[in-house]
Amino acid sequence: MGAGGDGRPGRDAVIKKPAFSLEKVTSEVKDDLTVLKHIWFSKAKGDDHAERLENFYSGQANAYDKFRANFLWGRKPMLAACAARLAGRKNVVWVDLGGGTGENIDMMQQYMGLDNFKSIYCVDLCHSLCEVAKKKAASKGWKNVHVVEGDACTFKPAEGVATLVTFSYSLTMIPPFHSAIDNAISFLDPEGLLGVADFYTSGKYDAPMRQMSWARRFFWRATFDTDNIDLGPERRAYLEHKLERIWEINGQGSIPYVPYLRAPYFTWVGRIRQLDHPPHENRVDRPALFPPTFLYTQSWEDPEPDMKVMDINPKDVCLTLTSGGCNALNLLIHGAGEVVSVDCNPAQSALLELKTLAIQHLDFEDAWMMFGEGVHPRIEEIYEKKLAPFISQTGHKFWSNRLWYFKQGLYFQGGMGKLCWVLQYVFAFLGLRNGVKRFVNAPTLEEQKKIYNSHFFVHFIKSGPKFMVWLFCKIVAVLLFNRAVLWFGGGVPMKQATLIENDGISIEKYIARTFDGVAENSHLRKQNYFYYNCLTGKFLRDNCPSYLNEANFAKLKTGVVDQLTVATGTFLGELRARKYTKVILMDHIDWLDLVHAKEVADTLGEQVLPGGIVIWRSAASTPPYSELIKNAGFDVTCIQRASDGYMDKVNMYSSFYIGKRKTKKD
Repeated sequence: MGAGGDGRPGRDAVIKKPAFSLEKVTSEVKDDLTVLKHIWFSKAKGDDHAERLENFYSGQANAYDKFRANFLWGRKPMLAACAARLAGRKNVVWVDLGGGTGENIDMMQQYMGLDNFKSIYCVDLCHSLCEVAKKKAASKGWKNVHVVEGDACTFKPAEGVATLVTFSYSLTMIPPFHSAIDNAISFLDPEGLLGVADFYTSGKYDAPMRQMSWARRFFWRATFDTDNIDLGPERRAYLEHKLERIWEINGQGSIPYVPYLRAPYFTWVGRIRQLDHPPHENRVDRPALFPPTFLYTQSWEDPEPDMKVMDINPKDVCLTLTSGGCNALNLLIHGAGEVVSVDCNPAQSALLELKTLAIQHLDFEDAWMMFGEGVHPRIEEIYEKKLAPFISQTGHKFWSNRLWYFKQGLYFQGGMGKLCWVLQYVFAFLGLRNGVKRFVNAPTLEEQKKIYNSHFFVHFIKSGPKFMVWLFCKIVAVLLFNRAVLWFGGGVPMKQATLIENDGISIEKYIARTFDGVAENSHLRKQNYFYYNCLTGKFLRDNCPSYLNEANFAKLKTGVVDQLTVATGTFLGELRARKYTKVILMDHIDWLDLVHAKEVADTLGEQVLPGGIVIWRSAASTPPYSELIKNAGFDVTCIQRASDGYMDKVNMYSSFYIGKRKTKKD
């Protein structure tokens, strides 16, 4: 536990580093240079494939493992993905075709105990590599490991069937790859897995996440071809012709002693065809002017008023904006039959996907540390072993470089998170840190109000000289509430800011109304997880989004969360994809001009079933597009306006609307 017992890593922790050894470094560099010499200058010669492999590997076999550990980046993800899908199974038979030195077997122990395997076959055609594998098996006492010097195109396990077959950076080195794949499938258990990790180049026209430019295709294929390694797309195409793909990741990895260049690799897991391939994942890019991360770590709309007016039931097909994803999960908890959550920012989709995977594959305590505390000291291990094996390529691309979010605190990351982080320093500079701590932890609402109203700044703004208050507010508005901060820190676009101005209220008064209403009417410690999280960087077990309640988490884990579809794209595109009974617009139409607002309104009229419900919030007291939704066939009612008083726990909007799709009787 860190300082304060909050679960955060202690800053004063001492990490002991191994003593520097010049002799060891010199030996390692010498081994690496030996490998590089054979890769760059030794050509694979021989009358057959076995001789060519022996000629290429014999001089580097003993130095093979260490060098490849910093080069063959796809091995661990492939092994982790297979192990995660075989979790709980016993008497597994594993055949590693082109297994080389048996290093994959050693690596597998990180993800799945070798005692779960009845037999492990390390099959390779290269004599020198097999000798290294035999010595390794003997030294480590692997009784169930069999090193076989043989051909991947003809080998059969003694059991006649294998639960797991892998090709780890070997398929590109097997010229008759059709025969090798056919042979592997011939003894693959109907419920088994086939995993592949290897280098690759795409076809001229390939799946979106595999596609490469002409220059990259030519460069990498020509470079590896000099070592008789064929990176062409034919091998993966044949795999998908014969098997059903269930998971893949395409990535790039660094090369030892070669700066800048990153070799393309893929990891792929398939099985005997049961249904068909899942659709290929589309490449998605963040929209212009969006930061390279998410804006919101939690959903910034109070779901309680939504649930009171929407009458969620198992027959509902719901569409919502993703934002932080909390409210999409809340719809499932309240019994929605299907929920589609869409966002144009792929980072928001990646956040919700990670929350979903945590529900599916982690126990509650690990999920709580990640998304309740916002910090997990073992995040790298948990991600590698339990989350990454199931994540999408887009999600992996985002999270693999941002796991440090869970070291520094998830809720101080992203657009709004960074704004909250800056506010921590502002509070400290102004001497407010202790006052804020007492405020958020006040035992009752009355005590909270007392602390709030007794503070100098609040008292000054409410009762100070008007000119001085006006001047102070203008300075704060320029520094903290300018257009850049509103967008990158608060997710408030220019069109929405204009709606606020059109109501004749300045941005500083709008924000003051928001915060004052929350402080006076909502008990942060017990009832308002939104602002408690902003001011502390974490949730509490009795004050958190519904999916972080242990009972609700268990409900989602039973399969309820599987009814969630996380989509990246336009709201309009997903609205057109299917019919809905409930649609939560949030403040989405505030972001649009009237031409696009009319398009959304008309499409709602087409896609929302008769009797269906649409709800939305707006920064405008009377948003101009409400009439457009009414004209599209809805009975529109304003449920609440900020001018009438405190709205809800977020209290950030000026109005809350509901539209009911007219039926034929209407």
